Amino acid sequence: MSGAQDRVVVKNLIKEISGLRKYSTEDTIKILQKHKLSDGSLPSKSLLYLAYEKLTKSGQIHLTKHEKERFLNNIRKKTIRTISGVTPVTVLTKPYPCPGRCIFCPNDVRMPKSYLEKEPGAQRAAANRFDPYFQTFNRLVAIKNIGHPTDKVEIIILGGTWSGYPEKYQIWFVKRCFDALNEFSQYKGTNTIKVRTRHPYEESLLQEVDGKNIRKTYNEVTARALRNDNNLVENASWQELFLSQRINEAVASRCVGLAVETRPDEITPKELIKIRKLGGTKIQIGIQSLSNRVLRLNKRGHQIKDTKQAFELMRSAGFKIHAHWMPNLYGSKPNRDIEDFKKIFSDKYLKPDELKIYPCSLLASAELMKYYKNGKWHPYTNRELARVLDQAFKNVPRFCRITRVIRDIPGSYIVAGNRKTNFRQIVENDLAKKGIRSKDIRAREIRGREVSIKDLCPKQTKYETSNTWEYFLEYVTENDDVAAFLRLSLPKKTSIINELKGSALVRELHVYGQSLKFGTQSPGKAQHIGLGRKLLIEAEKIVKDLGFAKISVISSVGTRSYYEKNGYAKVNIEGNIFYQHKILSHETFSKRRKQN
Repeated sequence: MSGAQDRVVVKNLIKEISGLRKYSTEDTIKILQKHKLSDGSLPSKSLLYLAYEKLTKSGQIHLTKHEKERFLNNIRKKTIRTISGVTPVTVLTKPYPCPGRCIFCPNDVRMPKSYLEKEPGAQRAAANRFDPYFQTFNRLVAIKNIGHPTDKVEIIILGGTWSGYPEKYQIWFVKRCFDALNEFSQYKGTNTIKVRTRHPYEESLLQEVDGKNIRKTYNEVTARALRNDNNLVENASWQELFLSQRINEAVASRCVGLAVETRPDEITPKELIKIRKLGGTKIQIGIQSLSNRVLRLNKRGHQIKDTKQAFELMRSAGFKIHAHWMPNLYGSKPNRDIEDFKKIFSDKYLKPDELKIYPCSLLASAELMKYYKNGKWHPYTNRELARVLDQAFKNVPRFCRITRVIRDIPGSYIVAGNRKTNFRQIVENDLAKKGIRSKDIRAREIRGREVSIKDLCPKQTKYETSNTWEYFLEYVTENDDVAAFLRLSLPKKTSIINELKGSALVRELHVYGQSLKFGTQSPGKAQHIGLGRKLLIEAEKIVKDLGFAKISVISSVGTRSYYEKNGYAKVNIEGNIFYQHKILSHETFSKRRKQN
């Protein structure tokens, strides 16, 4: 934007949009289309947002509180991105050999295993040369420039099997993410920063692997392409990571959640302790199927017993469990998938907190191509897939959140299979016509609606797993929309983590609504009417009434100070304590400690 004429256009646009009576994407677009800049182009939303910040700070434009809110609601791109209370930032690891040999997995050696070059997140990762610092920093810049808050950030680490990467690379990768958060907190600019690193592999050696005629495996190509580790500056010490985490506890952009993805057969007590040291709070885990026959046919490399053991270990350590399930795998059928899905929540060893449903699609570089060519596998019709998803949505319990239905794979990659990316909407609309509403958390989120405490009532759901009693505590509206929830685990077995022995455990505390800055107040917003504190008090009462004298929390780095304010001890890194604890009764705690 340049020149007095453009400044006048932008000022008028800001005033006109802030004058809209309600949030309306269509009305905002109509307003934008009526105005042109001096070069003939239409002003973008990001341009208007940046101009709004500059003009309000300099005092050149004055809006009332309600006008500001209307303007931001109308100009903010993809409000859904932060309406769940946090700002997700996805980063990808570099291409690296994977312990799996799944026949449905693509073999794009330019990407970490299972990802494709033209997927949105993969494109951003490649543009930043897979460097976690630049991926994180530049994503935060982009998010800020379209009007979203960058205070409460969830780091989601994707790419193949996290557990298969070297430990020094994992420490370095996570540290670089924290460094980016810490330094972005001081950043006053609006431009992304130029990537100064080189690709961590020899690009000339990375060739496409043809799924129809695989001469070299993904692992062979990527292993050969990786440079000698001595030439890479991809290592950091635990102490360097811990220092970066400590800094992040008090900066403006804090990590309020950190997720990694791995396989069931990679989950061990040692692995979970390492993920916890890294700052992890959630594990995405590919279960894919609950049939040993289907797992074997698809060369998955693990059995159901491995999945069950992994869930029990993760729950014992307090992690939020985010499962991936795949209908339409080779060897399955729609009716089998429907029964398979029911097992996810009827089997006490499973019952995940979150779920992604990824129907299998045929990709050209996948080994599944040869099964398709000889007629052994075929994709479900839209009708068959809709029936499977319809039954899945009917059977998901209220304590689980279906985070995604259908993977965001560009249609150009799909040889055969579903190409509709809005299948969730299709299924939910179909259920609505029948008077049915899914009970899953995402379907019930309060989102950005204003509420007061008198509009909400507490609700408690209790369910049993193989090694815990779980309490899912909520604050819901009259229509059963959820404004906040807490996951409380009461162990039936001794924890695999020494510091958690004899303790109840808060695995997640989440308050919905548009993500707000630390320390700010916004009347009517769910994040700031004290719901988190109320849920903690309720959890502590349950724990104490049931004879537990200690309650612990798997806090993220960025929420440590919040729990400290609520009476939970500081994380003692030097003493190798990575959870926060609160003693409710010293006498009872001593007795339980002796029993354990």
